[in-house]
Amino acid sequence: MPLLSFTLEPLSAILPAVRAALADGGEVTLEAPDPDLGVGLYAGELGVAGLHRPWSVWTDLADALGAHLLTPERVGAGRVRFGLRAFAPTPAPDASGYGARSEWARVDKLEDPVLLLTLVEALRRIGLPPAGRVLALGVNTGRELDALALAFPERSYPDQSLEILGVDTDASALRRARDRFPGAAFLQLDVTGLPHPDLGRFDLIIALSLLQSPGVRGDVLLKGLCRHHLTETGGLVLGFPNARYRDGVLSYGARMRNFERPDLSLLCADVTDTRRNLQKRGFQVFVTGKYEVLVTALPVAQRVGRELEL
Repeated sequence: MPLLSFTLEPLSAILPAVRAALADGGEVTLEAPDPDLGVGLYAGELGVAGLHRPWSVWTDLADALGAHLLTPERVGAGRVRFGLRAFAPTPAPDASGYGARSEWARVDKLEDPVLLLTLVEALRRIGLPPAGRVLALGVNTGRELDALALAFPERSYPDQSLEILGVDTDASALRRARDRFPGAAFLQLDVTGLPHPDLGRFDLIIALSLLQSPGVRGDVLLKGLCRHHLTETGGLVLGFPNARYRDGVLSYGARMRNFERPDLSLLCADVTDTRRNLQKRGFQVFVTGKYEVLVTALPVAQRVGRELEL
């Protein structure tokens, strides 16, 4: 495995050298100044052992070059050594669908700390009345419903004061969701069939990574939800993916077909259009997140919840 040692080199020299080494052998070892010795310095500032770069720079470099960052070790005064290993060319976890036996069923989105924090914040921002009703669209196996217990620990499932209905098209995923949340209700239904007169109205509607799905017209779905399934004081939490999974790792940036690098054009357009749509309907709107951009909407007259942090 090649070893590249850096001390005073700029990132503009490091990046192509690392890229070439990864392209040649798929793995490379780097030696660089210890980031711990430069805490408080900006990236590229001169520290005691060379140009300082925090670990966030190296993790971003690894992601940008399509590689895992391997466990570092100290190798001398002020130096660290760590490896980069190219992502294996594995298919995306949703390539085989979203069933209970698919690769997607292995994914726990709440293991993303930014999503966990911002989702709980979004839920608390909206709040829920006593005996509140929650509609979760594209619920799959129900993992994201765990955020409700974190946001509302005093009255979340299995407390009868919170009613949950999850909707998805995959029967096997819904069976697993029922096992995970036996007190909730789950319905096999395509969201393109909404509004549905039998569902009633809800105080909170959650739809993560759904509005950009094939066959779903986000504006039409949003119109139906607001008119027929949301209470007058209810709110929405809508998620737009800004990442993809590569060899088990969340890699930043929305991807478009035939684009090698992330392109956020479609994401920005959809988030902006959704925000504008909701504001015209009388909602105050908040946009947060990183790998999953959350659009949180609650009525203008509604008081924003307090104690938002997890």
